[in-house]
Amino acid sequence: MNSSITVRDIDPRDKSWLKREAREVGVSMEELVRRLIREKRTKTERRPKPSEAFARHFGEEHGIELPPPVRCGYRPLSFSDEDRE
Repeated sequence: MNSSITVRDIDPRDKSWLKREAREVGVSMEELVRRLIREKRTKTERRPKPSEAFARHFGEEHGIELPPPVRCGYRPLSFSDEDRE
């Protein structure tokens, strides 16, 4: 996977900062930018709610009908005729 990004009109001070930081760490400027992007992405990723994860794996598009949400979460499912009365 070989791709490159060209950044135009970068502030010369930012470019010199990148060069200094990369030199200090001992990597190329490109690798430093990759690491900065990866670090930022991992910090901003949010964990899905359990209900979102359940819906993603077992939702309607997978043939399962989810129970309607109620005030305090999902109602417990009942499969017996006695509970329906």
